[in-house]
Amino acid sequence: MKCLLTLTAIIEAATGLALIAVPAIVVWLLLGAEISGASIPLGRVAGAALLALGVACWLARDDTQSRATRGLVVAMLMYNIPVTAVLAFAGIGLGLHGVALWPAVVLHAAMAIWCIVCLRRSPKM
Repeated sequence: MKCLLTLTAIIEAATGLALIAVPAIVVWLLLGAEISGASIPLGRVAGAALLALGVACWLARDDTQSRATRGLVVAMLMYNIPVTAVLAFAGIGLGLHGVALWPAVVLHAAMAIWCIVCLRRSPKM
């Protein structure tokens, strides 16, 4: 679980910082589309949320036996599953394609599976 939380922290914090700093570039890389207007501050809000998740995972990485950490992994599972579905739908259903779209879909699907594996292996408290 420590590796999962550490990697999640790095990925989500980096993505969050990128969305805060340059949301248009992140969206272009993921979806191959441009954003403007209200989408820019909304992207920054999403970035702040991802940064918060990353920080929470980083702080919990050494406390793998607590109920709070287990709850955090469940929360990350509940994040990764819809993100996988939303991004896959963007590519398949909406025809949006950025260079990072399918790698992001695969990454979030793999992270969801890793969360499930960690939850099944950890003792229930």
